[in-house]
Amino acid sequence: MRRGTLPAVPDVTLYDTRTRSLQRFEPRDPSRVGIYACGPTVYGRVHVGNARPFIVFSQLKRFLVHEGYGVTYVGNITDINDKIYDAAAKLGKPSAELAAEMAAAYIADTDRLGLGRPDAEPYASQYIDQIIELIARLVEGGNAYACDGDVYFRVRTLDSYGQLSRRDLDQMDQGEGVEGADRKEDPLDFALWKATKEGEDTSWDSPWGPGRPGWHIECSAMAEALLGVEFDIHGGGVDLVFPHHENEAAQTLAARGRPLARIWMHNGMLELGTEKMAKSVGNIRGLAEVLDDVGPEVLILFMSTGHYRQPLAFSDEALEDARRAANRIREAGRRLLAGPSPAALEPYRDAFFAALRNDFNTAEALASLYGWIREANRSPEAVGDSHLREMLDVLGLTGLLVAEEAAPPEAQELAAKRDEARRNKDWGEADRLRDELRALGWEVRDGPDGPELVRAA
Repeated sequence: MRRGTLPAVPDVTLYDTRTRSLQRFEPRDPSRVGIYACGPTVYGRVHVGNARPFIVFSQLKRFLVHEGYGVTYVGNITDINDKIYDAAAKLGKPSAELAAEMAAAYIADTDRLGLGRPDAEPYASQYIDQIIELIARLVEGGNAYACDGDVYFRVRTLDSYGQLSRRDLDQMDQGEGVEGADRKEDPLDFALWKATKEGEDTSWDSPWGPGRPGWHIECSAMAEALLGVEFDIHGGGVDLVFPHHENEAAQTLAARGRPLARIWMHNGMLELGTEKMAKSVGNIRGLAEVLDDVGPEVLILFMSTGHYRQPLAFSDEALEDARRAANRIREAGRRLLAGPSPAALEPYRDAFFAALRNDFNTAEALASLYGWIREANRSPEAVGDSHLREMLDVLGLTGLLVAEEAAPPEAQELAAKRDEARRNKDWGEADRLRDELRALGWEVRDGPDGPELVRAA
């Protein structure tokens, strides 16, 4: 396995959706690994399910850095989309204003996780020139055609179309409904550029007239602009495999003659009951709301309890299990000394990283971490914390080892008022007091002995 000038490390394998198999991770340049993970469409506050890909791919970057790779992680923000136009019209505000507000809220909410930001967070509206150039290349090559200001991709011009999602070509539905049906040469074709329609308040000039890009072409252009083609890992939720990622792959291959990404990596959905958590279903819990209730470490720990490729059942009981596990780690950390861990505990540490090298199995890795804690607690001698810190750092959980600090009286008074507002179901006042607390650097979390104040992440 080629590692360039980097020291040799054990092989990492990842599951590739396109080949439906585990692939040995062989980056094109180990010092410049590229990861692109699809981010949110910003028409409303993100729900806790939206946090799963953010957590998975943030942790994946941390792990690959630990293994010695140089990593650039790109997580886009879709700020041009039908859903944004529709939501803005209902609220009676400009679509660009709503998108900016919700993008800022998304960044604020995910900042609270304490995992850091992606190395780049491109907005679709910032890449219009690159999008137009990519569409023009497709039109010139005969893979796309213009009609009445719209531009569509000719799906049947690409023999490999459908390989990612493994769907029968004639059974595919692009999810565009009747929009543009009378202008398409084939119902399979999908929109690359959409002419401005009545009620849409934002548009851009193009060779085909004023309009705005389709969803799929946005990500192809942003990913290529920041990572080039044939970058290492393209990620996102499994719900994006078709049509979004299938269409991304098709556009770039047709335009550039090379694949967009080497590995397609998809996380399973967060489920509430038997359905995935989604705004369209109406079974959502806001990310900010969940962070208010349990804090970042408990949520990250919960998200790590399942293999990233599998659906994960979200419930109060599951969060309570994660809370107990977090308290177990905190308690173990209090008894540890700063410094090297004994060699006798190395097998648990090694098993932790072996699990992550095997298709990033965080659930199995956590089992090894808990084994390490169990053996450390049994040790008749004081144990150093270096192994535990190393493992927790990769998962973004070193906050569990931070010494607790007493909150000042002012924060305690605000917390008491917020608790009273919540009991009275005065949610607006509770949110206002929460914001005041955060401005002071504190937040309320439900501890084993009731609500407690902790330093905000």
